Amino acid sequence: MDNIIVYVDDAAYGQQLLQPMLQGTGSGVPVRWIVVGCPPRMTHRVSKWLARSSRDSWRAKWAEKVFSQLLPLLVKNGDEALTYMAKADLTGQTESLIRQHGQARILDARRPKFGEDLQPVTAMQAPERQGAMGYLAAVASAGLLVATD
Repeated sequence: MDNIIVYVDDAAYGQQLLQPMLQGTGSGVPVRWIVVGCPPRMTHRVSKWLARSSRDSWRAKWAEKVFSQLLPLLVKNGDEALTYMAKADLTGQTESLIRQHGQARILDARRPKFGEDLQPVTAMQAPERQGAMGYLAAVASAGLLVATD
């Protein structure tokens, strides 16, 4: 069985990235999709006023909505799909899932956000430390290149 771990935080973006992989999995080898939902972070101001049970309930509803949109696509070829919620340390969670289910391919299908660094999902994945200043520097240098021509 082929294992594929997918980290997703937006169903539409995840479907877009998974579409080419879904077309290539019809080779007769069963696939176990391990889908890890990464809910959006709550701001400190919001989380301070909500009880932990309310936050957990909101995360569960968010996950149910995202998983309900993705899972029908993943299991339509007779493949298996498992769902998990993301923990604080994604690299540790990836290692734990590999120990639990065996060797796996990993797909980071989280939507990139402008000015926000995404947490790496594997130890070999280089953490991107650009942040907002890196993007501003890139835009400024591009403007200089245009202005000099």
